[in-house]
Amino acid sequence: MDPKNRALLLIALVAALCGGSVWGVAWYRSRPIGTALLLKRLPAGDALIVYIDFAELRRGGILQPLDSAKIEEDPDYQSFARKIDFDWKQDLDALVVASVPSGNYMFVRGHFDWKSLRSYATSVGGDCYNSLCRTIGSAPERRISFFPVQSGLMALAVSPDQSAVLELQTTKPGPDPEVPSAPVWLSIPASVLKSSANLPTGTRMFARSLEQAENVILTFGPDGNRIAARLEVRCRDERDAVEVAGQLASATLTLRRMLEREHQRPGPADLAGVLASGAFRSEGRRVFGYWPIERAFVESILSGGMS
Repeated sequence: MDPKNRALLLIALVAALCGGSVWGVAWYRSRPIGTALLLKRLPAGDALIVYIDFAELRRGGILQPLDSAKIEEDPDYQSFARKIDFDWKQDLDALVVASVPSGNYMFVRGHFDWKSLRSYATSVGGDCYNSLCRTIGSAPERRISFFPVQSGLMALAVSPDQSAVLELQTTKPGPDPEVPSAPVWLSIPASVLKSSANLPTGTRMFARSLEQAENVILTFGPDGNRIAARLEVRCRDERDAVEVAGQLASATLTLRRMLEREHQRPGPADLAGVLASGAFRSEGRRVFGYWPIERAFVESILSGGMS
């Protein structure tokens, strides 16, 4: 082969390899990242994790009360949303948050105008370097940092550390965690259950029954024309599971008798009525709980009818 043709062939081959590499990186970065992989980036340990699939809730009509309800939004949020042209009722698709003593770490799926986000960060005294943006929140200890993971996926942290979001860059080793198949779920650590003074009044007696649990998952999802709250508790052994199920059933019975003694008949929008309807069972090391929830209760919460 002519030396000139060999040189042209080599250049073409290198160009093809480079083009293929660029395409491969673009394809890899555009692949949807599943919730399990996102959980492996969040802080491990004693973290309260909350997941909300807003897109699924919209499809199920559960967020419809928000369209007509008068919701008082934080003025800072209103200003922020207006400047970046973001309406969470339409543009927010999903959210997973890990709350730990050092701050709140989250991944947010949605429709973002990244140019407006960068402009907003710098307009309020923050800075952006490459893809990382940092700014100060409503208090000195609330430093906000964020970066785009993908075009529709944001990593964000609120912490005293102005670059805390960088912790979300790395995927931790190990098997993928189980992800509950519900549009809303919480993974609750024992520390939250032990500090039950911060929980709603009616739930404290139930939280005390779970203080010795290894892991607690609470999910919310459609159940026919209603919503169902389901509880899954992992205990140390089968004996503990039987004891926890018994304590939860006893707390429910106590609440029912209290309501009867005070001649109260809670309506479908009352928390007491929801809690009094619970049923529990144990299977091996696990405890399962179930509460049927009428849509009136959900609408009352969304419209701000409950404190």
